[in-house]
Amino acid sequence: MARRLHSAEPGFEAAFEAVLLTKRDAEADVDDVVRAILEDVRARGDAALLEYTARFDRLDTTADGLAVTAAELAEAEGRCDPAALEALRLAAGRIEDYYRRQMPADLDYRDSAGVRLGARWRPIRAVGIYTPGGSAAYPSSVLMSAVPARVAGVERLVMSVPSPDGALDPLVLAAARIAGIDEIYRIGGAQAVAALAYGTATIRPVDKIIGPGNAYVAAAKRRVFGTVGIDLIAGPSEILVVADGANDPAWIAADLLSQAEHDPVAQAVLITDDAEFAAAVEAAVEDHLSRLPRAAIARQSWDGQGAVIVVADMAEAPALVDRVAPEHLELSLEDPEGFAERVNNAGAIFLGRYTPEAIGDYVAGPSHVLPTSGSARFSSGLGIQDFLKRTSMIALDRASLETIGPAAMTLARAEGLDAHALSVAIRLSRNRLD
Repeated sequence: MARRLHSAEPGFEAAFEAVLLTKRDAEADVDDVVRAILEDVRARGDAALLEYTARFDRLDTTADGLAVTAAELAEAEGRCDPAALEALRLAAGRIEDYYRRQMPADLDYRDSAGVRLGARWRPIRAVGIYTPGGSAAYPSSVLMSAVPARVAGVERLVMSVPSPDGALDPLVLAAARIAGIDEIYRIGGAQAVAALAYGTATIRPVDKIIGPGNAYVAAAKRRVFGTVGIDLIAGPSEILVVADGANDPAWIAADLLSQAEHDPVAQAVLITDDAEFAAAVEAAVEDHLSRLPRAAIARQSWDGQGAVIVVADMAEAPALVDRVAPEHLELSLEDPEGFAERVNNAGAIFLGRYTPEAIGDYVAGPSHVLPTSGSARFSSGLGIQDFLKRTSMIALDRASLETIGPAAMTLARAEGLDAHALSVAIRLSRNRLD
């Protein structure tokens, strides 16, 4: 049973802090192992990559066998349920439409000093998309990562996906084909991150790596940052539902379990101002768990990480939400928009009783790659700008240089950088350093 907290009771603050501070890392520290793998792949390239693939994925192959061929993609698509393919195409279309509307415009203007200023946007050249494989195969994540990149104009999309015992999920490959991914390699783990970051004889390096993975993948992404860009370090999934007593408890219970079933260390939290409703949701959770196929995983998550918070007044809830800074925030309220206006920290907000978080996982449009573990306080979900670079544009003529140049010279001299001052002065026929 999830923890029950009451905001009016003594000890609430300590209990709430315990919810926030619950350690939900899926694995122990793996940094030393990851560092060794990265260094090995960087030094030995394909040879190391093949050895790790054989060891961890039980797949013996050659360098030529790492790439998934066009024929394999076509064959995999042929094995997919037509209804699932149609759903993927619907999702891809909605994601593309959403991100086309996010494309930023270039900026170009001349200010009052006569200086021409602007900014231009250009796509990143090559992006690597890490995709979990095996039992954690999510074709939806392929679309959520690759489609925004393609809309942004990324020239080369590369996907790495582990294939335990040589098995690849056909729907994952179909999603890659639908998303327009150029290259797919059957590699996973820290060794895949190393190959994407440093390159090997078979795999050319990329400029940015995105996508979720286990603790080894997360640690590898941290270590290669700087050599390449990364999106974010994804932790276990989480959902915070704010619901009043006018909801159907079974609906809210299902929403909580939709994230709990991801992982034993996923976190589902309910905030409500109705104690009877809270109890009804808890009972509905138990009822659902008696039938769900992934009940064992969801049970571990709900009992170990879940929480039900009863507040004396719903006016208290926005401040609690901001402290959690949840990946997914569901507002099942009479006035969800008004509540949302009072929230600053959330990866994605789902407004109203007919907007379950699961819609966002698949077909709403915005990417479901979102900040976790409280990082919504300072970061955003995957967006079009994650695949673009902004370059400032500056142009002066002599008149505008005469207008603002003296101030630049003054500041340069104040910082003791006389060559900076000289580079302005010499253009204004003031070529002395004094």
